[in-house]
Amino acid sequence: MILGKKRQLGREVEKISVGEKLKLTEKIEDKDLLLYLGLTNDGNPLYIQHDFAAKTQYEKPIVPTIMLTGIVTSATSKYLPGPGSHVVEAQLKFPKPVYHYSTIEFTLEVSEVNVQANEVIIQVDAWDEEKELVVTGCVTIVPPKVVDRLTADAMDNF
Repeated sequence: MILGKKRQLGREVEKISVGEKLKLTEKIEDKDLLLYLGLTNDGNPLYIQHDFAAKTQYEKPIVPTIMLTGIVTSATSKYLPGPGSHVVEAQLKFPKPVYHYSTIEFTLEVSEVNVQANEVIIQVDAWDEEKELVVTGCVTIVPPKVVDRLTADAMDNF
């Protein structure tokens, strides 16, 4: 349960089809960057200091790529396949830096479903406001799988 609310499991591998798509838009805000930096203790000045970043090839602070990866993994946990899913592999490239306050359009598309292995491969692409590719690659997801277990509650029937 999350905050007292019971959650439904996401879809099992048999209920997922190649070609399914999820589109989402994320705006990178200061609060998100500060939370990330606080949680990870990542003090890279390239991510937060304008005077430092101005001396680099990026010219201004950039968003850590792991934050963009987090948006992708969060989307798989919430929506495709949904709660109970687990990322077991991520192969992502970041061809262009993302800057603070950017709005990023993500597309996740199921490219492969392996019922026997209980895995789904999802192609990931994301573009910035200039329609330039900022993330591309794929993630391998293990969708939730209902496992029947004999519990003490089951013994109430005897």
